[in-house]
Amino acid sequence: MNKQKIGFLVDSGSDVPLETINKANMKVIPLKIIYSNKEYTDKVDIHAQDVYDRLEQEIPKTSLPSGEVISEMLQEFKDEGYEKVIAVTISSGLSGTNNMVRLMAENVDGLDVFTLDTKNIGIGSGFLAIKAAEYVEKDLEWNTIKEKLQADVKKSKIFFHVPTLEYLQKGGRIGLVSSILGNVLNLKPVISCNDNGIYHTVAKVRGNKKSIQRAIDLAAEFAGNAKKYHLAIAFGGKTAEVQVEAIRVELKKKLPNFVKIFEDQISPALGVHTGPGLIGIGVQIIED
Repeated sequence: MNKQKIGFLVDSGSDVPLETINKANMKVIPLKIIYSNKEYTDKVDIHAQDVYDRLEQEIPKTSLPSGEVISEMLQEFKDEGYEKVIAVTISSGLSGTNNMVRLMAENVDGLDVFTLDTKNIGIGSGFLAIKAAEYVEKDLEWNTIKEKLQADVKKSKIFFHVPTLEYLQKGGRIGLVSSILGNVLNLKPVISCNDNGIYHTVAKVRGNKKSIQRAIDLAAEFAGNAKKYHLAIAFGGKTAEVQVEAIRVELKKKLPNFVKIFEDQISPALGVHTGPGLIGIGVQIIED
């Protein structure tokens, strides 16, 4: 039970499972997808497949929600009787959302807002929101929750197989990912977020199949000897979705100590920057 009246604020780029959002009554900050003729709200009136279907015509831009929208959400928490809020956002190294939430929170009196920079993206970030909800349900003390969540940042990781670097380059999100000779040699990078929450290449493998396998192997390495963990399969569009079943089988074989496997389409905002065919393999170590 949420006895302490702690609210949850998450951004749409964190791909928090709908089940968690509904159960914990989380408010979702929607990122924006901007086309030349229209603006869409991430996951509300546009989905990842819509973005992929239109990439040939136009690569849209993405943007943060306005400070006004975030302020309104924080004010709603106050009006609903909340005294504290846990805000979980994608990496500050990839988006200004985290900073925007912190700035807006300073202007809301009487609301203690803890803004967590997950240094991660997609379900890699969403894992932390799942954990936050568990801690609140267990009625842990506020400072303990904050300390545990900070420590949990290092226990979550997602490894992305990206069929092409074209969209990361065009969107200016290439980070530390090197693209030299990639297309010529059919080299497919496996990308993750480093300790500063910036994309970097963790492996380069020839061909899509081997690249996905490498992402699974890296997830297993990250889990190490952990006795318990959550797993996730994130996918971008129909071409990736058809591969999920085979990946699930392989993942269960490699990482049998999982508690739960989360599977979902990535947010349109992430899809804009990665293009179709993305596969993400996520691990969250949950030993307390």
